[in-house]
Amino acid sequence: MALGVGLVLLGIAGLLLPIMPGWVFLIPGLVILGDYIPPVKRLLIWAKEKAEKSGVMGGKESSGPATSQRPSSES
Repeated sequence: MALGVGLVLLGIAGLLLPIMPGWVFLIPGLVILGDYIPPVKRLLIWAKEKAEKSGVMGGKESSGPATSQRPSSES
């Protein structure tokens, strides 16, 4: 649990300071704390469902902008 708290604190510092990316430490810290703190676990489940709906995690096909293809002009 101490590792999770440390990673979350390092992640928050990284979000505030421009010298390191905070999310790299924040996400693993939250995953570790999710085993010990039920509200964090619910937050992670919510975020995972949200990401799957938007197609970020490859859950469902995303209905993003369709790519237009030109018809080939073979003469």
